[in-house]
Amino acid sequence: MTAPPTDRPTVRPRSGRRPIPPLIFLFVLALAALAVWWNVLSDEQDRQAAQDAACSTAAQAPPSLDPGTVSVRIFNATDQAGLAQQVAAELQARGFVVGEIANDPSDREVTGPGEIRHGPRGNDASAFLGLFVPGVGDYLDTRATAQVDLVLGPEFVFPGSLAAPEQVAAALSTVSSAAAAC
Repeated sequence: MTAPPTDRPTVRPRSGRRPIPPLIFLFVLALAALAVWWNVLSDEQDRQAAQDAACSTAAQAPPSLDPGTVSVRIFNATDQAGLAQQVAAELQARGFVVGEIANDPSDREVTGPGEIRHGPRGNDASAFLGLFVPGVGDYLDTRATAQVDLVLGPEFVFPGSLAAPEQVAAALSTVSSAAAAC
């Protein structure tokens, strides 16, 4: 018996060939997708690193305070008469509250342009005042108030040791832009 005739065409036997062009296309497509994801992940890591750097800068930067909220005592530890008075007048003109002007009452030896003495509550005020008097040292003592002392040292030169208002504004704008990026 023979099989009934059908309308279907006869199936050709497989030749054993693999479809190479479609496989190559899929491989190239997979490589392209991998390259795109690599770029996306790399860009995200770069953005995260930039944000971390900005946050670190903002965390280490001095706060932007109103000078009227910072109480400063100015002490002269040099042989130059009237230096503390001149510096006090300049800082008052910039808005600081000057509490006392005198010679340094401590026996502590001051080197360089001077130092800012403060207690733990005066950390922010000290960092802010440091913008106006760059190069001075920082000395943490045990006082319980937020008041800071600016002690003028032997290398302090008036007015050259005080930062120009433009320099202070530029430092504060850098801090604010870093804080905004954080």
